[in-house]
Amino acid sequence: MSEKLQKVLARAGVGSRREMEKYIEANRVSVDGKVAKLGDRVEENAIIRVDGHIVKIEQKEDRICRVIMYHKPEGELCTRKDPEGRRTVFDRLPRIDGDRWIAIGRLDINTSGLLLFTNDGELANRLMHPKYEVEREYSARVFGEVTNDTLNNLTKGVELEDGLAKFLKIKPMGGEGINKWFNVSLTEGRNREVRRLWQSQDVEVSRLIRIRYGKLELDKRLPQGGWEELKLEEVNYLRKSVQLRNETETKLSVMPEKRKDKRAKINQIRKAVKKHNQRVQKPKKRT
Repeated sequence: MSEKLQKVLARAGVGSRREMEKYIEANRVSVDGKVAKLGDRVEENAIIRVDGHIVKIEQKEDRICRVIMYHKPEGELCTRKDPEGRRTVFDRLPRIDGDRWIAIGRLDINTSGLLLFTNDGELANRLMHPKYEVEREYSARVFGEVTNDTLNNLTKGVELEDGLAKFLKIKPMGGEGINKWFNVSLTEGRNREVRRLWQSQDVEVSRLIRIRYGKLELDKRLPQGGWEELKLEEVNYLRKSVQLRNETETKLSVMPEKRKDKRAKINQIRKAVKKHNQRVQKPKKRT
């Protein structure tokens, strides 16, 4: 059976479907020696090249779906490489042999918080697609006057340059003076959508943190720039939310409870060593 070229490339981990469509439009993809075009379908035995390099095409059952949670700091770009040499979100991620991480959505350079990555292009594409209405929640510190009319406008809908947009929920979280915090949620990931919604009401966002994606919340113990791999049940929650079959395996080399046991043993050894050193270093009483 044939499949759409961008779907095959996404499943192979080259990038998301949207990224692959841009690659095809830029004439960076060839199939059996011919430059590909949008709409092309390919068979299982097709030879696909991206930028001249052959892409290893895996069948759906060959890949174990993996997802990692990353705590993005401000100042990092959601791109693989930056011409100016600035740090990107991919710089700190673990390497995966014969595969690559795909960002599930983006956060702008001034936004921090929860960012998910997967090696499954189909999962990434569906989680980003508005059709599946995966809810995102942000913590926003805003500067300006926020009235009841402001909040009503933002939940009823505001016409932006790329269409109608709105928050599903807005929860006041306190603050001082005209600097207030609000938790807001929406089911889209349009470019700078949260900031643009507030700006439509003459309110500026001075700090923005994504704290939840679906029901997955940013782990408060995860430091900025840190990552952790999701457990099988969390991966399957994401897959089920976008109508994909459950994964049955995990690549987690050490499960959380084992890591906890290992840390406990290390701490126990450290205490024993410290106690021994204190005995050795303790001065003897003069007789």
